[in-house]
Amino acid sequence: MSIFSQVSRRHFMAIVTASAGTVLLKGCMGNPPETSTTQSAPVASPVMALKPEMLPEVKTVKLGYLPIVEAAPLIVAKEKGLFAKYGMSDVEIAKQANWGSARDNVKIGSAGGGIDGGQWQMPMPYLISEGIITDNTKVPMYVLAQLNTQGNGIAIANKHLGKGLSLQVTEQVAFFNKLKSEGTKFKAAYTFPKANQEFWIRYWLAGNGIDPDAEVELLTVPTAQTVADMKRGAMDAFSTGDPWPYRIVTDKIGFISALTAEIWKNHPEEYLAIRKDWVDRYPKATKAILKALMEAQQWCDNFDNRKELASILSKREYFNVSEAILIDPLMGKYNLGERSVNDQSMAPLYWKDGKGSVSYPYQSHDLWFLTESVRWGFLPKETLTKAKDLIKQVNREDIWREAAKELGVAATDIPTSTSRGVEEFFDGTKFDPENPQAYLNSLKIKRV
Repeated sequence: MSIFSQVSRRHFMAIVTASAGTVLLKGCMGNPPETSTTQSAPVASPVMALKPEMLPEVKTVKLGYLPIVEAAPLIVAKEKGLFAKYGMSDVEIAKQANWGSARDNVKIGSAGGGIDGGQWQMPMPYLISEGIITDNTKVPMYVLAQLNTQGNGIAIANKHLGKGLSLQVTEQVAFFNKLKSEGTKFKAAYTFPKANQEFWIRYWLAGNGIDPDAEVELLTVPTAQTVADMKRGAMDAFSTGDPWPYRIVTDKIGFISALTAEIWKNHPEEYLAIRKDWVDRYPKATKAILKALMEAQQWCDNFDNRKELASILSKREYFNVSEAILIDPLMGKYNLGERSVNDQSMAPLYWKDGKGSVSYPYQSHDLWFLTESVRWGFLPKETLTKAKDLIKQVNREDIWREAAKELGVAATDIPTSTSRGVEEFFDGTKFDPENPQAYLNSLKIKRV
């Protein structure tokens, strides 16, 4: 009890037989592509000659996504024919109107016209599993992979230019006292409550000595409304994924105070999670999805492919934005308005970052998200006493490892520990997954 209340082989025979052990696309992992990627249509990968024991039980799955850079590996796996390569020829990548729609759609599942899983903010898979955000209806989920690191920012309305709202907020007392004297509150928005994009803005505020519950009015605003709402003055700050913060800057509506890569470099961002009943019913199909995803992540991580990646994501059926809005952030080039960043290590990364694997779903990261939920009173303080047991139920890093080995990923790229170790944030605070209570005790601003 938790603390919270046959498809034919012939169809899949290779069009072109891949040589044994070859798992990476041309241009992956630092190898330059043999041909130019400029504006060319994505070329589908040849279908592999799959061994009978690896043939997926089904060819189709419906995965939801939101139009932010976290979704890139799912979109590339579809566009490049990687799902089909591993026997999943009928994968549907379905754009969701917002996170609430994704939650509602996974609750009913694809059989009811919804989705089987897809892209999620943390700890949404846990909240869905325990029925906390699904009207007490428990829909058990499995976390299968991390999609990316970084790629988020906190955008601030232009009316606050020059007031010291940067990574380190200067004169914060004077700034907020002035707002109080004017009878107004600083309005900060995010795309879904009690999930990572709210955590990022809360951490930035609290790390600067600002109590987000006492000093700030917190709002939930769908990603698609970001630009319009800030333009009309409905919010002072917004926390979300690229390309939206950067678009706010390029449209001269606001500036970026902090990149999440500055708040917590190489931080976990969003995840692939699928309904437990689907994964349990189709274990080989699950591993096929993971293999396609991993190969897509490797392709995305090669900066020689980033121009083509921007071209793919900009399409009307995906992000429906200008390629120019996407390419600079994908290359780690940020015009923040008051300053600039040009550093590929600060860009969204998909396969490897400065601390090792991006794709592997470290259980220690799940523990941070649950601990942060306790910090702000989103989950009861008793959560920590059984958190590791809950994580073992939801986080299926074992399936990731199995898929990686079948794919032929080098042993050095397959983590041997469920923990990435001690994490450090911009304000000097450290999170040791062996002692989450010590982390909570060290925090000056909290609700627990």
